[in-house]
Amino acid sequence: MSAFLTLEGKRVLITSGTRGAGAATVSLFRELGANVLTTARSRPENVDAAMFVEADLTVAADCARLAGEVRERLGGIDIVVHMLGGSSAPAGGFAALSDAEWAKEIDLNLMPAVRLDRALVPGMVAEGHGVVIHVTSIQRQLPLPEATTAYAAAKAALSTYSKSLSKEVSPKGVRVLRVSPGGIETEAAVRLAGRLAAEAGTDIAHGKRILMNALGGVPIGRFSRPEEVASLIAFLASERAGAITGAEYVIDGGTVPTV
Repeated sequence: MSAFLTLEGKRVLITSGTRGAGAATVSLFRELGANVLTTARSRPENVDAAMFVEADLTVAADCARLAGEVRERLGGIDIVVHMLGGSSAPAGGFAALSDAEWAKEIDLNLMPAVRLDRALVPGMVAEGHGVVIHVTSIQRQLPLPEATTAYAAAKAALSTYSKSLSKEVSPKGVRVLRVSPGGIETEAAVRLAGRLAAEAGTDIAHGKRILMNALGGVPIGRFSRPEEVASLIAFLASERAGAITGAEYVIDGGTVPTV
């Protein structure tokens, strides 16, 4: 019996693939037979240098260099998964966000995808096939005004850009999709839950509940696991999802309370 899902021989770029959901996605894609090149600002010791590019994707020149490495090392590209994202903005609401903070959020959460797509998608179009997956966030629908306004706005821009790109290139054989996670139980999230628990004088389970409550609650009672996010991305990238494009798939344990 053949496997339900395979990515055998696919040439893949996954950004921010050394930690959390990014690392889980790299691992699953390789397990499914893909040739995966990944990137981050620094290479952990356990990551194969031959399939890694050290780059700061908030810098246009590094995006261009990465695109060149994709062509050289993979000989082309079949799938791009834009995992990169995050926020370093200060708390304090909209008034605490300077022009520099806004620029940092946009340069991290929107522009790397725009630049890499501009460099790599034309090759997909020329070959008549390909998949682009943009990882957005439920915060584009559910922003937290105390600290994530700029991040949420940048992810909303990424989602709108992704939809527009899908309308342009899907008729040419390139599918473009979005995956929108809520909270993910990464190592960083667990550390934060531990710190919140210590500050509250309680255990880590309560620390996790504090995080979930900050999002308005998570009906399944936990954050998504990195491997669950990876599994959704792998399915959407595979030929099993060949009729799906232009759509956004939420994986948030039911956090978003609206239809």
